[in-house]
Amino acid sequence: MTDYVPRPSGTGLTAAPTLTTERTILRSLTLADFNDFHAMWAEPYVVKYILGTPSTKQESWMRLLGQVGHWALLGFGYWAVTNRQTGAFIGAVGLGNMLRPVDPPFGDTPEAGWTMIEAAKGKGLALEAVGSALAWADRSLTAPKTVCMISPENTASLRLAETLDYGQPQTLRYKSEDVVLLTRDRRSPGAVGKD
Repeated sequence: MTDYVPRPSGTGLTAAPTLTTERTILRSLTLADFNDFHAMWAEPYVVKYILGTPSTKQESWMRLLGQVGHWALLGFGYWAVTNRQTGAFIGAVGLGNMLRPVDPPFGDTPEAGWTMIEAAKGKGLALEAVGSALAWADRSLTAPKTVCMISPENTASLRLAETLDYGQPQTLRYKSEDVVLLTRDRRSPGAVGKD
């Protein structure tokens, strides 16, 4: 893995395109989102299965830079998710290449990820937002599959991943913890999610 350098996706995009679902708008993350982004990453509900402890302002800042930077360097990345009716920030979803030290390595396979504020839980908003991001990936990226890594205790995210057709579970070690790696094959447009 020492010689691996991520490759651009070939989309030519340097910022997130705007995507709209019935109840959400996915748009580029901006500096104006930072306070809401940090508040999300400081919520115990959000970090329970990801970090374990709320993020500091610096950690949230570096995460925001990384999520925006994916678009500039790779042509894919993360979106801010807002409530379509109110415009309120409710989360961030997207695809990344985190260079995670796992065996086997992901290489250039995009890794899907999602975080939603606690107030959005149980409403199907994550399904709408992540489904929209994956539909965009199916149309725009050439990668034959995507993966996601989820804590085995995070039953809500595991259910969401299954609904979005992630399967083929493998248990891996990441940062001294067991994680479940799930894979989703690229779909033809309009085929995201189970019927």
